[in-house]
Amino acid sequence: MSEQKESSVLFSLKELMNLEHERIAQETAHQQRQAREARERRDAEERAQRDAEERKALALEEARRAEEQRKREDTARVEAIKQAEIERAKAEQEHRAQMQAVAAQREHEAQLAAIRQQSSAKKTKIGAAIAISILLLAMVGLGLKWRQDQQAAAVAAAAAAERQARFEEENRKIVAERKKLEEQVAATEKERQRIEAALMGAKTDLERAQLLSQKRRNEEELASLQNKGAGAGAARSKPAAKPRPAAKPCDCPPGDPLCSCLD
Repeated sequence: MSEQKESSVLFSLKELMNLEHERIAQETAHQQRQAREARERRDAEERAQRDAEERKALALEEARRAEEQRKREDTARVEAIKQAEIERAKAEQEHRAQMQAVAAQREHEAQLAAIRQQSSAKKTKIGAAIAISILLLAMVGLGLKWRQDQQAAAVAAAAAAERQARFEEENRKIVAERKKLEEQVAATEKERQRIEAALMGAKTDLERAQLLSQKRRNEEELASLQNKGAGAGAARSKPAAKPRPAAKPCDCPPGDPLCSCLD
C-alpha cells in the first residue's frame, strides 16, 4: 500500500515537473516571439526613417536643381538682352562712323572741286558733278548698309529668342518627367510599406512567401525608378550660342584716298 502511494506521489511530481517545463518552454517561446516582433518593428521603423530621410534629401536636391535651373534661365535671358543691346549699339556706332566718313569725304571732294575751279570752269562743273554723284552713291550705300545691319540685328534677336524658348520648353519637360518619376517612387514606396505591414501580420508560410516575392519585385521596381531618376538628372541644357556679327562690306568709291578699307 505504501509503495502504491509512493508511486502515486512520484507520478504527481513528474506531472508537475512536466507541466513546469512546458510552462517554461511556452514562456521562453513567447518571449522569443515578442523579441522577434519588437526587432522587426524596430527594423521597420528604422527603414521608414531612412526612407523618409532619403525622400527629404531627394526633395531638397530637386529644389536646389530647380533653383539653379531658374538662375541659369535668368542668366541666359539677361545675356540675350545684353547681346541684342550690344549689337544695336554697335550698328548705331558704325552708322555714325560712316556718316562722319561721308562728311570727311564730302569736305575732301569740296576741296578738290575748289582746286579744279582754279584751272577751268568746265573742269569745275565736271568735278562738282562727280563729287555729288559720289556723295549720293555713298549715302545710298550707307543707307543700305544701315538697313542691312538693322535687319541682321533683328534676325539675331529673333534667333536668340527662339533658342531661349526651346531651352525653357526642354526645362519644362524635364521638370514634368521628374515630377512623374517622384509620383511613381512615392507609389512604389507606399506599396513597400503595405507589404512590410502585411509581412508583420502574416500567419502562414505561404502568405509570407508571397509577400516576400512581392517585396523583391517592389525593391527591384524602386531601384529601377531611382536609377532612371539619376539618369534623367544628369541631363543638362546648354546655353544658346552667341551670334557672330556679319562682316562689314567695303562701300568706298574706287581710288578714294580717305577710305580705310582699301588699304
